Amino acid sequence: MKLFFSLALSGALLTAPAPAALAQKAPSPYKTDFLVDGGITAGLGILSATGLYLVKQKSGLSNDELVALDRNDVPKIDRFAAGNYSNRAQTISDVLCYPTLLVAPGLLALNSDVRGRYGQVLGLYLQTMFATDAMFTMTVGTVYRYRPYLYGTEGGNSRSGKIATNSFFAGHTAHTATATFFAAKVFHDFNPDSPAQPYIWGAAALVPAAVGYYRMEAGKHFLTDNIVGYTVGAAMGILVPQLHKKSGRSGYSLVPMQGLNVNGHSYSGMRISRQL
Repeated sequence: MKLFFSLALSGALLTAPAPAALAQKAPSPYKTDFLVDGGITAGLGILSATGLYLVKQKSGLSNDELVALDRNDVPKIDRFAAGNYSNRAQTISDVLCYPTLLVAPGLLALNSDVRGRYGQVLGLYLQTMFATDAMFTMTVGTVYRYRPYLYGTEGGNSRSGKIATNSFFAGHTAHTATATFFAAKVFHDFNPDSPAQPYIWGAAALVPAAVGYYRMEAGKHFLTDNIVGYTVGAAMGILVPQLHKKSGRSGYSLVPMQGLNVNGHSYSGMRISRQL
């Protein structure tokens, strides 16, 4: 799968030393542990590889099965996409998706606060991407759903190939949403008061939506495939950083106190103070 190998390439590039490593470190909103998070990331990578193996074990459609396909069997919410096919739309979706996997986290390095903790952020990004990829490959590897273009007449040899049953759910959309929402979430956590927040979150939402649109135009996925992919990607992009976010300390403690009472006598004691 091109997407899986693109993700692997992203991981290799992201683990390379960054020029920003020399920058002064800023306080990080995240807490990470090399051994724990490294183990989680490795486990997710194994799940991704397992899912990819399952995908490769799938079988394509026979000629009789192709002839028997009827667009009226497609749920009404998805039926408008049945029969779509466009090489141009597929190319556009690729151009929007693959570079975003590198560009989105790369743009974070432009922020001075993030730059000081860039190694930690890249580790979180890799873990987030593998979380999405594990869900994607395991689902595609076990669920058979015919791609929209099969309900038309185009597609050539790919009509009977294994990838023809990989419609659910939309991987391009999911991975793009993971990248953009991760970048927006991390920027937000490092810069909670930035006036750029609405624009960054807006861009994070629009880019994967555009990818989903062109995947439907290309005949690769139905609307519901993209909705699920978008939801999974956005959820992972936000949830993984949030799970690593440092929690504020709250509670009560005893604080020494001294002063004068109403009679002018000095006193000392303790009072209860709430920590926020």
